[in-house]
Amino acid sequence: MSEDNKVTAEVRTQFGKGFARRLRAAGQIPAVLYGHGTEPVHLALPGHQVALLIRRANALLELTADGKDHLALVKDVQKDPVRQIIEHIDLLVVKKGEKVAVDVPVVVVGEPFAGTIANLDAATVSLEVEATHIPQNVEVDVEGLEDGTHITAADLKLPKGATLVTEPETLVVAVSVPAATLAAEDEIAEADAEVAAEQSEESAE
Repeated sequence: MSEDNKVTAEVRTQFGKGFARRLRAAGQIPAVLYGHGTEPVHLALPGHQVALLIRRANALLELTADGKDHLALVKDVQKDPVRQIIEHIDLLVVKKGEKVAVDVPVVVVGEPFAGTIANLDAATVSLEVEATHIPQNVEVDVEGLEDGTHITAADLKLPKGATLVTEPETLVVAVSVPAATLAAEDEIAEADAEVAAEQSEESAE
């Protein structure tokens, strides 16, 4: 764990939208910490620091609150849909060595065969991994793949120790010729057919 992941939070006893607005105005983020059979603990997190940390999917925080230390996984981030301000964060208590189910981003690398594109059908896949070894992403190499190639979740090369939770047959990446290219080729073929027909008629005359 990085020192940057150490977060000191304040336990809060006041609730409601008005109080939450005041917290955010003061540069803090309302949050709740739960899991392992414990009662939910309502917290105020340092806004700027946490906003930077959660730019990475499945951020893991070393949290200190009310003199107690917790390992906490960011499970849900609620944002204002217009202003994109973080309104609330759900944190799950985890233990070292414990396995958790997380959605991990899929990243496409490489270039498919000339004239084709790689379409990402599944932006994330669900994996079961150790809480302290959550991969940042899963890479899919499409280098040189031809039109019609399909990569499913079962085809993915998973990080060491990870188990696939997503249905194995789920389509992740499909390589195809762009629709615009196909339309252009159809137009050229139609034009060629018309020219050939005209030439055939002239020859018949």
